[in-house]
Amino acid sequence: MLAELTETQWLEYVDQGYLRLGRLLDGERLASLQDRINQIMLGTADVDYDRMLMQEDSETGEYADAKEQSPGHKGSHLNYRKIEQLEFDRVFLELMQEPIFEYLCNRIYGVHVPVGCFRAMFMNKPANRGTFLPWHQDRWKYLDRDPLLTVWVALDPATRENGCVQVVPGTHRYGVVNDAHTSGFMAEDQVAEMCDPSKREYLELEAGEVVILHNWLMHASDRNNSSQSRRAFSVCYLDARTRSVQGGEMDFPTVFGPGALTAADLPAGAPVA
Repeated sequence: MLAELTETQWLEYVDQGYLRLGRLLDGERLASLQDRINQIMLGTADVDYDRMLMQEDSETGEYADAKEQSPGHKGSHLNYRKIEQLEFDRVFLELMQEPIFEYLCNRIYGVHVPVGCFRAMFMNKPANRGTFLPWHQDRWKYLDRDPLLTVWVALDPATRENGCVQVVPGTHRYGVVNDAHTSGFMAEDQVAEMCDPSKREYLELEAGEVVILHNWLMHASDRNNSSQSRRAFSVCYLDARTRSVQGGEMDFPTVFGPGALTAADLPAGAPVA
């Protein structure tokens, strides 16, 4: 797998707010990730379901109609919209800790800074359904510093037809544009001003391709209007010293640095009966 970026690639990422890394997963490894997430959705995986946040897809395709995201399995089917806490699954943790991602975190957060996982999640747009995700920046107002790096791995082909991610290159350079909005979603006037349709790029990817995104880059995704599912794995890395401005401790599993999570730390759970 790719180990580091060229300086040209790095400068492109800094300028555009995203960078295509190419197809980093081969057939066998890609198949293992595809099989693993299906096992988790179907309830047959040896994971601790009580610590996984799982959300079923909406019936209407509207974000406001998305079902509650909460711990635990919601039924044996492939129509989940989102599954979080995948850093506690050994197959996905192994991918998260590839040297290329450590290299990227070192460049962004510093060589000696411990790196944590803010969220490691499966995002799904099942065939002929899926939920529209409005334009937004990935940020959370309750943190004392913003996470700055997201890695997005295509587990299926991502196309315009099945709801691939849309971005507006360079918009991360606006900085935080909606600080008063806790969720990060943009107001209609902001979308009209900063996300002109003529400037949008559709991140169409083959299965196994990887793209990195600055968290402030404005992005959205549409419904899936095809018979091809659009499964993806997304990891948001942060400075592990991040704390909540609302008080209380925040426990972000360390993935790079002293005390980093390993497969041996992950107790298996019983498959759902």
